[in-house]
Order: sequence, then structure tokens, then C-alpha cells
Amino acid sequence: MISLQEVKEARERISAIAHITPILQSEQLSKLCGNQLFLKSEHLQKTGSFKIRGASNKVIHAIENGAKYVTAASSGNHGQAVAYVANKYGVPATIVVPETVSKCKVNAIQAYNGKVEMCGTTSAERIPRAQAIADLENGIFIPPYDDPFIMAGQGTVGLEILDQVEHVDAIIVPIGGGGLLSGILTAIKETNPKIKVIGVEPELADDTYLSLQNKKITAIDATATIADGLRSSQPGDLTFPVLMKYLDDLVLVSEEEIRQAFSFVLERTKQLIEPSSATTVATAMFNKVNIQGKNIVTVISGGNVDLDKVHQLM
Repeated sequence: MISLQEVKEARERISAIAHITPILQSEQLSKLCGNQLFLKSEHLQKTGSFKIRGASNKVIHAIENGAKYVTAASSGNHGQAVAYVANKYGVPATIVVPETVSKCKVNAIQAYNGKVEMCGTTSAERIPRAQAIADLENGIFIPPYDDPFIMAGQGTVGLEILDQVEHVDAIIVPIGGGGLLSGILTAIKETNPKIKVIGVEPELADDTYLSLQNKKITAIDATATIADGLRSSQPGDLTFPVLMKYLDDLVLVSEEEIRQAFSFVLERTKQLIEPSSATTVATAMFNKVNIQGKNIVTVISGGNVDLDKVHQLM
């Protein structure tokens, strides 16, 4: 378990790199959802997603402790973030990505001087490969989610929400491996436990849902959900206990619901967000949590989308 103090320390450590992202609103979206809806816009974050927060916290700490080389396993966003921070500090990085990775994410990793290696389609395949490369090269593996520094860094999103939105009733957060959700849960529940925190997964990537149902970590096979950032095989050993302790609810959204939310946000707010981010909007749009007339924050986790594939997501 991480602490609120660790999240606050992470905010100080990453302050020179990560942006304080804006809160956006859409009157039409709020009316459709029956709530006052706020979008915590991490798609406008440096490198295009929240991942820069945890990556900065972990990589900076590693470099301060002598790291000369880092590796990461990522479907794209975490890899971009690790490559960016490592490049900023003059440390080489190798990022292991799935064979199905988005072209725009590979391009971004390479633009930050990161070396890209493709391996399989699941986190269960690419994480061991990235760890092995780190061992061979006497480097440090930067986990995508299951690490106290990663979790604390992601939790800074929660601290910002508390600063930016008065009278928050609920926060909806997407779940991959659980780093973002566990960090936000720690920041919110150790500050104001009355605020509900709700997780959301695609129906086709329901490893955390099954794990919570079974009360133990449960893995799933590779999935083809359009929410490519949420294709983790299972929640983390460190993140899952935080979810078990604090999470108020977890819901599932269909591929069609994700598409409709993606299209609505693009057409009505002119914001291009990832399908992974659209899961939180879909949760509100389709009233998955039976909340009405409240202040709800949806975490828009990223905006790295291949432009030539946008038409396939609508």
C-alpha cells in the first residue's frame, strides 16, 4: 500500500515535468448524463497521457540512485513517458511494445530517442522481456503500473481534481493494470473518503472485474478491445489490494458504448481522446452507476490515437 504522503512527495518530484491538466466541461454532455460532468483532461498532458506522472516519479528516483539505463513494457503511453523522461535526463531507454501497438505511439517513443522492440500481444509477454533486457544490460526496469513510485505518481491526478473541482461527488477512472486507479484511490480516500471512486473496464478486458468478483487476482487471455490502453492481462500485485480496500464500484462498458462516447466527445467537444479514455465518458453517458444530479469527474486518461484509424473508432 502507498500513502497519501508518498503521493504528495510525487507531486513535488514531478512538478518540473508533468503539467497540471485542465478540467473541461460540456453542457450537452452534462445534460445527456443527468449530472454536472467534468473531464479531467490528461489527454492534454505532456506525451499525451497521465503516464508521464508515474514514469517521471520512478525514472527520476532511479536516476538519483545511479541508474544509467532503463527499460519499460508498454502498449504505448507508458513507453512514451519513460522514453521522454529518460531522454530528458540523458539516459538511454528500450521500450518493449505489443505487435499490435499504434503507429503513433511507436513514432513518439522513437522521437524521444527510445529504442523500440515488439513482443507478443499481452502484458504477460512484454513485461518479462523488458525485465530480461534490463538484467542483461545492468539497467532498471520501469514497471507500467505495479510499483509504489508509479502508483504515487499517478495519484497526483487525484490531488489535482481536489484542487480544481469543488464538491466532487464521484470520480470515474479507467482500469488497465490499476496504477492510475490505485493512486487516485489513495489520494482521494485518504483525503475525503466520502467521495465515491468508480472504476471502469471494457467488457472484453474484464480482468479486474473478475479479480474483484473472485477476491483474488484473476488473469484473462489476450483481448481485441478497441480500448488498447486497457488490455492488461491482470491487475497488479500491489495495485489490487488498494482496489480491494477502497474501490466503491467497478462497471463494464461494451465496445459499442465506447465508440458512442468516443464519437460524442469528438463531435461535441472537439477533443480527440483515446477509446480507453472514452470508457469513463461511456460510464456516465449510459448511467452505469445510477447517479443523478451530482458532480462527477471523468478521468480522460490519454489522447494518443492514430489519425488514420479515427474513422474505425466511430
